[in-house]
Amino acid sequence: MTSQNVVVADRNSGINLAIAVHVTNSSIFTTAAQKPPAAPGGYISISRKKLLKNLEISGGARFNAWVDSMRASSPTHVKSTPSVNDDHSSWILHHPSALEMFEQIIDASKGKQIVMFLDYDGTLSPIVDDPDRAFMSKQMRATVRKLARFFPTAIVSGRCRDKVYNFVRLAELYYAGSHGMDIKGPAKGSKYKKGSEGVVFQAGSEFLPMIDEVHKELVEKTKTTPGAKVENNKFCLSVHYRCVDEKKWSGLAQVVKSVLKEYPKLRLTRGRKVLEIRPTIKWDKGKALEFLLESLGFANCTDVFPVYIGDDRTDEDAFKVLRERGQGFGILVSKFPKDTSASYSLQEPTQASIQ
Repeated sequence: MTSQNVVVADRNSGINLAIAVHVTNSSIFTTAAQKPPAAPGGYISISRKKLLKNLEISGGARFNAWVDSMRASSPTHVKSTPSVNDDHSSWILHHPSALEMFEQIIDASKGKQIVMFLDYDGTLSPIVDDPDRAFMSKQMRATVRKLARFFPTAIVSGRCRDKVYNFVRLAELYYAGSHGMDIKGPAKGSKYKKGSEGVVFQAGSEFLPMIDEVHKELVEKTKTTPGAKVENNKFCLSVHYRCVDEKKWSGLAQVVKSVLKEYPKLRLTRGRKVLEIRPTIKWDKGKALEFLLESLGFANCTDVFPVYIGDDRTDEDAFKVLRERGQGFGILVSKFPKDTSASYSLQEPTQASIQ
C-alpha cells in the first residue's frame, strides 16, 4: 500500500487541506484541484458512436453488438500484453494523473472559487456486489465533511437522492440523485445557500408512475436470472448484472428490451455492470452541474473552478460540460483506458483521509 499527500488550497480561508491518499483495491477517492480542461495534447477518441446507436436494441446483429458493448464497458480483468500496455501508456499521456499534475492544478485554481462535484459509487464508496451495501468509510465521510467546509460540495449520483443521503449522512452538501433529475440543497450548515432554504429541483416528475410500473415488471421478469437486481432510483431504474453469469447477460438484456418496447418514453443506457433506464428528457449529470452552478450564483462567473470526479459513463455528460465551459476540469477514475472528456485520471481505487 502506498501513501501520497495532497494539498488543496482555499482562497477564502487560506487553509490548506492535506489529504493522505492510501491506494487500496476497495474504494475510490481523491481530492485535488486541477488545471483547466485543456489537458496536454487534448484527448484521444475511442469512438463510441457505433455503440450508442445500439442502445435501441432491435435483435440480430445489432443486439449482439450491444451485448458486446456491455462486456466492453464492464471488463472483468486486465489483460497484460504489449499492445494493451502501449495503449494504456498513450492514454495516460493524454489523461495524466491528477496527483502527478497537482502543482499545475493549484496554479490554475488560484484566485478562483473551487466547487466540488463527486459521484458516489466507485468514487466515494467501493464498487460492491450488493448495491445496497456500498457504504462509504468513516474516513471518507470525514474527508467530504472537511471539503464542504471550504468549498460548495455536491454529490451527483444515479442513485435515488434519499438513498445517497442515507449513505453519506452529511446535511451540509448538495445532493443530485437519479442522474441529476432530483436535486436538493443543504439542509443546514452551508454558507453557500445565500439565505434560502436550499435548492429543490425535480425534472421529469410526470414519469414517476411509469417508472414504478416498469420497476414492478422488471422485478418480476428478472426473477429467472440469478444475480440480477432491479433498483428503483425514483426517477430512473438500474438493472444490476454484476452478480450475473456473463453467459446470461444477453438473456437479461433481452428481457429488459422486451419490457421497454412498451415504453417509448424511456431510454436505455449502460454503466459499470448496470443497465440504466431513464426518461427521454434532456437532462443528465451535466445539466445538473450547470443548474447547481447557477443556483450558487456562479453561472456567468469567470472566477469559478468546478471540479468533477467520477468513474462511470454517465459522468461523461458532466466532463463534457466542463470542457465546453473552459472552466475547471473532470477527473475520470479508471484503471482501464476509456473514451472520455475528462482532463485527468486516477487509475486505482483509493481511500482518502484528512491529516
